[in-house]
Amino acid sequence: MDARQFQSRSGVSRETVDRLAALEALLNKWNPRINLVSRSTLPEFWSRHVLDSWQLVPLVPQDAATWVDLGSGGGFPGLVVAATHGAAVTLVESDARKCAFLREAARAMGLTITIRNARIETVRDLQADIVSARALAPLPVLLEWAAPFMRPDSLAAFLKGQDVESELTEATKCWKFERESHESLSDGAGSVLLLRGLERHGQPTSP
Repeated sequence: MDARQFQSRSGVSRETVDRLAALEALLNKWNPRINLVSRSTLPEFWSRHVLDSWQLVPLVPQDAATWVDLGSGGGFPGLVVAATHGAAVTLVESDARKCAFLREAARAMGLTITIRNARIETVRDLQADIVSARALAPLPVLLEWAAPFMRPDSLAAFLKGQDVESELTEATKCWKFERESHESLSDGAGSVLLLRGLERHGQPTSP
């Protein structure tokens, strides 16, 4: 998949594609110095990273005002979300070098976002309509991290791999939630997991 094919698939504007192309150029420049994404995935930028991240956008409420992305790393899905959804986006990332990349990428893309350089578990003053994460942690741990950012009406949107069913089984030992799953557009073995009404009913899972 290239930029033109992604635009055709997603229906985003040419300006948005240009912003994402700026992210691609910066990622190629920074990745040899900082391990932002797997080197082998760089040639598949538009499918493995952009499409994979963007697929959250049509599945969540379009009128959501606030969005928090946890463990943003190289900016996926957070920077793609900020370029394609109207919510005010906050990225939470503990690695200062990756935060430097995120700031530079936001500048190059012309995005206004908030970047919090902090460990997820130390941020306790932030809640949002949508909380997302990509390849961050097994679901039981991820829910421990995500719960403080969620209100009763918040939506968790997680990009998960092939072990999602076993992770869900473990998570239900400590959490109640309403679940909605969608097959990944970018990974035949992956899925998009949407969770609502998150409520604890067991002991916390240690990260």
